[in-house]
Amino acid sequence: MPPPQQPIRNNHVNLLQTPNKLPIVPDLLLTALSICFLFSSSSAKITILPKTPLFNFPSCPRRFGKLPTMSLHHHHHHRNFATPQSLSDWLKPRLRSDSLASWGVKPGTKNVHNLWLELSEGESSLADSTPPIRTVHVVTVRVIDDQNRVLVEAHQELSDGSVRSRGRPLSEKMRPGEDPISAANRAVMEELGSILNGSGIDGIVKIFPDSYKKKVEERSSASYPGLPACYELHSVDAWVEGLPEEDFYTEEEHEYADSDEARVAHEAVSVKKHFWKWVSLDSLQSLT
Repeated sequence: MPPPQQPIRNNHVNLLQTPNKLPIVPDLLLTALSICFLFSSSSAKITILPKTPLFNFPSCPRRFGKLPTMSLHHHHHHRNFATPQSLSDWLKPRLRSDSLASWGVKPGTKNVHNLWLELSEGESSLADSTPPIRTVHVVTVRVIDDQNRVLVEAHQELSDGSVRSRGRPLSEKMRPGEDPISAANRAVMEELGSILNGSGIDGIVKIFPDSYKKKVEERSSASYPGLPACYELHSVDAWVEGLPEEDFYTEEEHEYADSDEARVAHEAVSVKKHFWKWVSLDSLQSLT
């Protein structure tokens, strides 16, 4: 005959006086319930934790994410203005009156219609501050020839007849969702296309991705006096076939030809001619 079954011992310490012998069934039931509770709690944690993390970090790729070699120009949310007049009304209490009044009047400057077009097309954004800060993503293309010279835009002739000094390599505002290589190709064809006889990009423009550099500059805007600007500059080197060896100029049919706002574009100050010259790499570095 088998020996009598030994009772399962309860390892929990009871501070109260209890009988020496406890019923077997309640112990088994208590143990089973404890095990069931343990597994159900563990299962709940596995399901819930991914949905509700312990720490809610802000989504900020510049701080926590790995930056790609070439970042896209993302179309960040910005304040919308229905008309250039509504933009002007918003700017008036945030800028010095003499600064805003000089836009489009002082030679070489642009007007509020230009800024409204930039904002509407996502080429720039304005921070809600006093004064507001204009943020622009710009691609800069250092066109280098076989003599190791760099093409520099000396000045521009604007639609109002004024001349604006430049003294910098070819540059263009980036569009939303555009990467630096695409923006560089577009910039070359828009600003040098008239002298390249309308040829396509293939076989004429060669961008060197390994030359890519990125930096941020904060300075006062020459186009909009009194409006601080933050420029995120994406620079690449390029070789362009078919350019003259001497100084030359190119014509731009219409800077806002692709704009859906024809009436506003007609009121904006646009670039009519670009004047170019070749300089040595050393002289370019002294300018920048």
